[in-house]
Amino acid sequence: MTLDPAAAVGMLTELVTQRTVSGDPKPQRSAMDAVVSVLNARTAAITVDGDRDGPHPWLLITNDAHPKAQRLMFACHVDTVPAGDLSNWQFDPFAADVENGVLRGRGTSDMKAGLVAATAAVLDAFEGGVPAALLLTSDEEIGSLGALAARHAVTECSVGAVVVPEATGNRVHLGHRGALWLDITTKGVAAHGSTPHRGESAIMKLVDVLARARDELPVATDAFLGTETFNVGLIDGGSAPNIVPDTAHVVVDHRTVGDGSELLSWWREQPEVDRVDARIDLPGVRTDGGNIWISELPHSVAREPVTYFTDASIIAAAAPGAPIVVWGPGTPALMHAADETVAIDELDAAIAAYSAVTRAWPTVD
Repeated sequence: MTLDPAAAVGMLTELVTQRTVSGDPKPQRSAMDAVVSVLNARTAAITVDGDRDGPHPWLLITNDAHPKAQRLMFACHVDTVPAGDLSNWQFDPFAADVENGVLRGRGTSDMKAGLVAATAAVLDAFEGGVPAALLLTSDEEIGSLGALAARHAVTECSVGAVVVPEATGNRVHLGHRGALWLDITTKGVAAHGSTPHRGESAIMKLVDVLARARDELPVATDAFLGTETFNVGLIDGGSAPNIVPDTAHVVVDHRTVGDGSELLSWWREQPEVDRVDARIDLPGVRTDGGNIWISELPHSVAREPVTYFTDASIIAAAAPGAPIVVWGPGTPALMHAADETVAIDELDAAIAAYSAVTRAWPTVD
């Protein structure tokens, strides 16, 4: 029994109503269980491995296959970013209602529609005896932590190619920049706010180094991946208005095209900086567009990479040589934004395209 359009919408609705925010494993486990339940209800003899009950749960779902067969893997994260200030939404982000052919809610584009399409394709593959795999990960949004926990299983899986069904409007993309998130701390000397000259403000130190970073950071450029960027995502410091702050802290989000070592060195060399720690350090990903499998995909290949990072950073290292594409239903501009939606037509198109790819995947007799 395949996943028909009505069942696909029903599955997506169920997933969107679950508040699978990164860092909270319980609802993420529930979402994974829902996927396994759909597969178990429609096909027999699936194998489910993984660490469901760990702090960063993950599951790898496979079928019986010849020992020499290579598997087509779909790699999906189940977590989402928080909904944020609900006053910015025009609808309930967890109602998962449908209006004018669009399913609305947090996670619809990023990436629960892709997860549903991948589930449908893997179901089709399992029923046809095609060697396939569905990797379910948690906490992708905060550093691909579930994929990191699962990487040994990916290495042992004999992966032949990978689809990461992130929101691309169903266009095929061949990579993305890496991510280097740095915790940067400055130290000062506390004093009474009425006599700031007796202290040393850690916040002013942080302001100075951030201002300098805008002009002096050693930002690199790659012909395919583009130019490195940095964003000040979080900043805090001080304890009261009338105290000169003795500590300040910032989290900087770099999107990298190299190994990030020059950026890390720059921050550590600044005289105002007391400490720098890497919170996330994920490499960039790129796949050769000349790969035969990619040339036969039923969608056009974009010339540019996607702007965000994905679990492909971990999977590429665990399955070296396997071509990886980022390709899925949903609108990139709606990822992490209020009023996130996905068009049901895009979901249906992704299911059809993925299923065509699984049916063309070679088997070993």
